[in-house]
Order: sequence, then C-alpha cells, then structure tokens
Amino acid sequence: MRNITIYLALSLCLLASKLVAQETFESKAKAIAEKITKITREEKSNLKTEVEQVNLQLEKGNISKEQAEDRKKKLAEARAAIIENRISVAQMELKDLVQAKVDGKIDGPIIDKAYGTSIVIGGSTDSIHGREINISSMKVYENNKEKQERHSRRTTSQFVFAAGLNNLVTNGNVNKSDFRYLGSHFYEWGLTYNTRIAKNNNLLHAKYGLSVMYNNLRPTEDRTFVVSDNKTNLQASPINLEDSRFRNVYIVMPLHLEFDFSGRKEKDGKTYFKTHDSFRLGVGGYFGARIKSKQILEFDSDNHDFTNKEKGDFNVNNFIYGVSTYIGYKATSLYLKYDLNPMFENNIVKQNNVSLGVRFDFN
Repeated sequence: MRNITIYLALSLCLLASKLVAQETFESKAKAIAEKITKITREEKSNLKTEVEQVNLQLEKGNISKEQAEDRKKKLAEARAAIIENRISVAQMELKDLVQAKVDGKIDGPIIDKAYGTSIVIGGSTDSIHGREINISSMKVYENNKEKQERHSRRTTSQFVFAAGLNNLVTNGNVNKSDFRYLGSHFYEWGLTYNTRIAKNNNLLHAKYGLSVMYNNLRPTEDRTFVVSDNKTNLQASPINLEDSRFRNVYIVMPLHLEFDFSGRKEKDGKTYFKTHDSFRLGVGGYFGARIKSKQILEFDSDNHDFTNKEKGDFNVNNFIYGVSTYIGYKATSLYLKYDLNPMFENNIVKQNNVSLGVRFDFN
C-alpha cells in the first residue's frame, strides 16, 4: 500500500525582521496551513453526512448491513481521494514557497524544521515531526518520542487486514475443486495485541486478538447449495446463472506465537524493542463462531437483472477452529489458514476450508 503523507498544519518560529510591504514567509505559510485544515474539515463533514444517510437507509431496512458497510467503505475511499487531490495543490504551493525562501525571494529567516500534523495511510517512517495520524493502524502520535516509546512497549496493538483465495479441501486436496479458484476468496480484518514474552529479548511474541472472517465460495458449472435430509449438496441450477456465491461470516480469536527478528535498537542511551521492523514468522491458530451464512445468486431473465439472497444455516458448523501461519517482512506477510473442523456438519464427505493470501499488520 502506498503511503500518503499530508501536512495539515505548520507552526513556524520566526525571528524579528525588518518591516516590508509584501507578505512575509510566516503569513503565507500560515495561510496554506489554514487552507489544508479547511479542506480536511469540509471533507470530513461531507463524509459524516453521507455516512448518516447510509445509516438511515439501514435503519429503514432499505439496504442490508453488508451493503451499508460496503457503501461506507466506498464513501471513505472517495473522500480520501478528494482530500488527497485537493491538498496536493496546497502542498505544491508550500513547496514553491519554501523554494522561494531558499532563493532569497522572501524576506525573513528560513525555517529549519516543519512541525505540524501528518495523516498517513499505510506504513510510516521511524521519525516524525509533530503529530502523526495513522489511518491504517488507527493511532495518533503526538511527537516522535511518544511514537518510539509506544512502538517499543512490551505490549503493542495492530490493525490487521488480510485477503486472498479461498477453497475447500476434499479428500485431502483441492484438485478438481467444485469451486472457482480465482473467484473464491476470503477477507479478514480485526485488532491484535502483540506481547513480548521475554523482558529483554525481542524474538518471541504472543499475538492475540479478535477478527472477523469472510469466506466466499463460487461453485462451478451453474451450481448452487441445496439442503436435503439435513445434508448440503451442490446441485445444477434450473436457470443460467451469471454468478453463484456462498458466504460464511465468522468472529474469531486468533492466537499466534510470533518470531520477530527486528532485534533491539539503541538511542540516546536507551534500549528499544521495536516490532514489525524486519522478518516475522507466526504459527498458531484460531477459534470462533459463525455469525451468518448466505447464498447469493445473480441471473438474467427477460433482459432484466435479478439478485436472489438466501440466508440460513445451510448445515454449516456453528463453530470454527483451525491452524494458521504467516511469514513476511515488516507489515506484509504471506498468510495461510486451514479449518480443522469440516464446514458442513452432517455431510458424509468432509470438506475443510483453506485460505491463502496476503496479510497486513499495521503497527
């Protein structure tokens, strides 16, 4: 994920200088900072209004919870893009202003540091100037010292997001699967805590938290899931389907033993044990409960598009538990998880869910 750093405010310390008729460096920089703050405030207010409208539609029952969350996500992404585009113009003005100062075109002393607020999406650097608002990790750091101290605490927290391919293991393999390999996928997001096990060694960590998992399966050959005699089987659809999707949603508690090779750092006579700064390996598992299951069918009839959503238990196990592992560098890892219990409770043929994808731990 690319980093987007937006400077929202500049606090400039200027020495007294001779009076001039033209605008000073300080006043121009202050005007740009106020412009950036105004843009951010306007777009946040617009986003709040849009989200309230979505919540109102959800309360009236006009849209489902999934549709509401999807719309909120798209609205937030759209507003973030608008903020970035509008502020990029102000950032260019600031760049030109600093260059003019360097070239001696503006009277008054040049600044040596820029203290303000930065908004970051994705990873961030070790050193910051002023306040940092990290959207990905959902954290706010008031200054560089606080960020270093919080990152080196024995217990830290991370926002986790993972996505990738999803399928079922039948008779020990996924060859000749009844589900599309690229069309079946999973999503996971949640909050984890990372505790350094040894007080003065940064290698071993206990990683634990709470996540929401979305496991999606897309059957091949126009087939759908049908429950008969308390068993769930794939059957051919009587109509031509544009899409057939089966979704299970779980809330789980992941538990991992994490090997973090970030080591220790020395600065100003202090020892820091920062995490997620090098190669990492996690091994463990998860357990939880099913929130809901849904089958979504999309088809065309008489040149009209239809979407049919069917909710139920579909004979799916109400509980889930499995093993998982990940290996990667810094925030990004390759992620593998496998359900130890079968997806369907009473089926003769046991099928277990397996997922492979990319995982992000935003520290």
